[in-house]
This record gives sequence, C-alpha cells and structure tokens, in this order.
Amino acid sequence: MPAKLTVNANGPLKVEGEFELLDATGKAWDVAGKPAVFICRCGRTQKSPFCDGSHRTAGFVSPSVAD
Repeated sequence: MPAKLTVNANGPLKVEGEFELLDATGKAWDVAGKPAVFICRCGRTQKSPFCDGSHRTAGFVSPSVAD
C-alpha cells in the first residue's frame, strides 16, 4: 500500500503504508512492520520526530483542513 499521510486536527501527522523515514543525514528509523507512525507537529515531543502526546498539554492548535 502506498504511503498515506493524515493531518490530525490539533495533533500529529499519521503516516501509514509503505514508506521510509530518514533523518537529516539520511539514516533511516526502523519503522518496518509498523502499520502507522505518528509524527509530531507541535515541537514539544521528547521522542522526536515521533508524537508523545505533548500537543495535548502544550495547547497546540492547528485544524489543518484541506482547501
């Protein structure tokens, strides 16, 4: 299944399907076999780039509705 990204209102990006997740140096995170990962958008996570739920207490607001 190709990659599918869902922008969650006031929360993280949900990434599903087949994809690679690389850091700035090109090194890959091991996401093989995971049905989905959640990527932080609020910048408060302690598990970067993954969401740890910090957006809930940080007051992050971003409805992100497609035009």
